[in-house]
Amino acid sequence: MISAASRPYIDASVPVLREHGLTITRLFYKNMLAEHPELTRLFNMGNQASGAQQQSLASAVFAYAANIGTPEALGPVVQRIVHKHVSIGIRAEHYPIVGRHLLAAIAETLGDAATQPLLDAWAEAYGSLANLLISAEAGMYSTAGIEPGETRPMRVTDVKRESANVLSIRFVPTDDKPLPPFKAGQYVSVAVDLPGGRHQLRQYSLSDASGKDSLRISVKREDALEAAPAGEVSNWIHANVKEGSVLQVTHPFGEFTPDTESEAPIVLLSAGVGITPMVSSLNRIALVHPQRRVIFGYAARDAAHHPLQDDVAAARAVMPNLHVATFYEDIGTAGDGVMAGRMDIARLPAWDLDMTEVWLCGPLKFMQAQWLALLNAGVPAPRLHREVFGPDLLDHLL
Repeated sequence: MISAASRPYIDASVPVLREHGLTITRLFYKNMLAEHPELTRLFNMGNQASGAQQQSLASAVFAYAANIGTPEALGPVVQRIVHKHVSIGIRAEHYPIVGRHLLAAIAETLGDAATQPLLDAWAEAYGSLANLLISAEAGMYSTAGIEPGETRPMRVTDVKRESANVLSIRFVPTDDKPLPPFKAGQYVSVAVDLPGGRHQLRQYSLSDASGKDSLRISVKREDALEAAPAGEVSNWIHANVKEGSVLQVTHPFGEFTPDTESEAPIVLLSAGVGITPMVSSLNRIALVHPQRRVIFGYAARDAAHHPLQDDVAAARAVMPNLHVATFYEDIGTAGDGVMAGRMDIARLPAWDLDMTEVWLCGPLKFMQAQWLALLNAGVPAPRLHREVFGPDLLDHLL
């Protein structure tokens, strides 16, 4: 990926990035967005305010440096980045801007330690990665038949409250042309115009099966929590979207795609709004292979925060080999079959650990806990798959 001459400088950067990575990325975003405010439309400004986006980039830069000689480890990360980039409309001309500001932030942060050979090595490494991403993204745009940043107007046909903080929104194209194809587990970006002329994009997993006459997303309202501000886009959607509204929506993307077409047993585990891609997968399986053995585990705060219950009930009615395990931290007045506490792998139905794919989606702490529990239970790491939005994708690289 980079020359032998540059490799030692990148390797030597690993401890430096571990110590200064967050300072570098904070400076990078500050300077780049000050010079190019038009790029704010491509970034989650809520994550900017909370520091999550800076932490995500710091983790990515460090993981890239630490694994630059092992492309097989970086491959899944690169693939995820490509899907995210095409969903928000990243263009080839954005990469020189990012590279210039990233190198400037490294130089400013490290001072005299940022020797010219080190900066040259990072320029080479960044250029190699940028070329890889540009090529992959161009191919994905071409396959989808869209231009970077292209959205499609969709008319809302139904809005349903699923839980205390989740709305399901169905929509169809305003031009009455066919719906875009997608795989269960993929997401779309929804573009909204906020007060003050600000334009923002957010990704939401499609929460129903493909092959239907409409698309559906299920949006969690993100309330303010400690240092994290309330989610501007999710709150706007909850407050403003109604039947008849028109939303600007991208083509579906995403590489977290459980195999819904196979007849082999599968395990789908989720928590919180992470249930959305799992229900999309479950609904697709109910359509094409209702006899398939599926273990569907879900964890929520309580019954009031458990969305998409009707979908799971409908699947149970037609899937004799569907095993549902539900966990509530606050058991309250939950019905029969709900278990108290957080998800416990030992309380799930047994499955063939060596032969069954296990798919995980949910908050970071949930993912980390279940991933470790599954490994300790004997599930081979290659059988584990997880959907994440943030720096936790890089846990296995750091």
